[in-house]
Amino acid sequence: MIIKGKVHKFGDDINTDDIIAAKYLISTDPKELGSHCMESIAPDFVKQVSPGDIIVAGNNFGCGSSREHAPVAIKGSGISAVIAKSFAAIFFRNAINIGLPFLESPDVENIKEGDLVEIDLASGIIKNLTQNIPYKTQGFPEFLQDLIEKGGLMNYIKEKENKNA
Repeated sequence: MIIKGKVHKFGDDINTDDIIAAKYLISTDPKELGSHCMESIAPDFVKQVSPGDIIVAGNNFGCGSSREHAPVAIKGSGISAVIAKSFAAIFFRNAINIGLPFLESPDVENIKEGDLVEIDLASGIIKNLTQNIPYKTQGFPEFLQDLIEKGGLMNYIKEKENKNA
């Protein structure tokens, strides 16, 4: 699976309240949540996102409270993947559940706001097309790629059950 998009850059310790403020947690609708994604730290973020774009961030992305709303908001805003130096464990799990690809890379400081980046999930190759620089990280196992293509864990399970019925 290949993902290609423009970079939106963030720093370290982006918490779930930064991603989606608690006042919006009354909704579970991805588009509604996405329309408020990052608004407390980057008010024009959603106006600048095009479908398929990519978030690049520093250490501990998605820290804070355990809320699946955070990766849902990111995906609902049009972001197709997140690359960070590291992720909070709970964000990692929630991103898998909703089918949001994420990659850890120590090279994020070399990727700039607005760069065009291409990710090959199978090989773990991140290509900064703007700077013509490749980075290697761990690829996604086939079953995780399949889960992402199906839109998350629930869709993945439903399809598996339908095949076995």
